[in-house]
Amino acid sequence: MLVLHHAWRSSASRRVRLCLEEKGLEYEGRVVNLEAMEHHSPEYLKINPNGVIPALIHDGRPLYESGTICEYLDEVFPDPPLSPDNAYDRASMRNWIRHVDERIGNLIIFNWRHQLQKVAEKWTDNELAAHLKKIPSKERQEAWLRVARRPYTEEERAGARAKLVELLDRMEGTLKESAWLAGSRYTIADIAVVPFVKRIEEEIAPGQVTSKFHPRVTEWWTSIQARPAFAHARIGPFTDP
Repeated sequence: MLVLHHAWRSSASRRVRLCLEEKGLEYEGRVVNLEAMEHHSPEYLKINPNGVIPALIHDGRPLYESGTICEYLDEVFPDPPLSPDNAYDRASMRNWIRHVDERIGNLIIFNWRHQLQKVAEKWTDNELAAHLKKIPSKERQEAWLRVARRPYTEEERAGARAKLVELLDRMEGTLKESAWLAGSRYTIADIAVVPFVKRIEEEIAPGQVTSKFHPRVTEWWTSIQARPAFAHARIGPFTDP
């Protein structure tokens, strides 16, 4: 049995849902309320001591880190395959996953300014201190402190935006050689990038995902959105209309 602890807007959760849907796997979804800090509760920390989402439980055993979860699913449920056949392309796939993971801080600057900032900025100093004590990661403590008391500046957002556009540039270069990011077929590398491109397109730098600036990325994105798993994974707008 597969149980996924996730949130609908979480980029890492979107990756794992997309992987599960591409595999055609049945799973029980349990939504974690980030605004209520459920991912830092004692109950959840028993599942994922890092206090982040998603977490996947398979036959009673927990797994975390979205890239690790996706590779695990591909090994345990090999059809349809979501990893390349040859070692070089598998290494390229893992490098793509690592490269994208290194950009998560840039995405947080834009994502957390919505629902999470609205909650955190209302906390008293005592409430903030109590919440911070429950967060295992120093990096995430800093991110919560920033949205609660020192929101990211426009200059910081511009720097983060530039890094995310560089991700599109790198994709554009790779897609000159093939239709997908790690070889000749759709893989976990493509899945890893999907939540980032979604946010870039809809808010961060929408004009960049166009045929004018990144034509190959635009073609790739059209192919991604046409896949049935994309709709089933419910990768919708980040903010409510």
